[in-house]
Amino acid sequence: MKMFLTILLTAILTDNFVLSKFLGICPFLGVSKKLETAAGMSAAVIFVMLLSSAVTWPINTYLLVKNDLEYLQTIVFILVIAALVQLVEIILKKYMPALYNSLGIYLPLITTNCAVLGVVVLNIDKSFTFSQSLVNSLGAGLGFMLAMVMFAGVRERMETSDVPKSLRGLPITLVAASLVAVSFLGFTGVVDGIFA
Repeated sequence: MKMFLTILLTAILTDNFVLSKFLGICPFLGVSKKLETAAGMSAAVIFVMLLSSAVTWPINTYLLVKNDLEYLQTIVFILVIAALVQLVEIILKKYMPALYNSLGIYLPLITTNCAVLGVVVLNIDKSFTFSQSLVNSLGAGLGFMLAMVMFAGVRERMETSDVPKSLRGLPITLVAASLVAVSFLGFTGVVDGIFA
């Protein structure tokens, strides 16, 4: 149980895909203007991360590795992720049209979101078991959500702030993103200290 908690907290806080590994920056910057869209995108990413890990781990373990086809991993993983994103897109379009419309182009971009592909590849690189892969994927998704929601709050606050003219728009957004990323460095010692 301690191992699963370590994997989960590490994926959320110290190995955060957005703020530590800098994967998934496109939706992080593009969809974080409003809290609702950030939360919706994060939920979709968590769903895709979990399902893609659940589907790709057995494919890799029992099909690709056993038949010496590891060189096909990236192609197979992208195909699985693309199919799952299409499923999410269909569900959102049917049951949550407002969220579907607000996510716009960023929803299909989950297919090429390097955070989703990154978690699947890192699960294999770290030789995680099936259950460890799912815990790591959940942690990575929750870390993505934490970063998105925190940054959405920062960006909503910046809308009402008096920002110097030369920093308005993308420059202040990047400065704020870097400060949020630096703040996560403090979790490294905390997580290491808990499980030492």
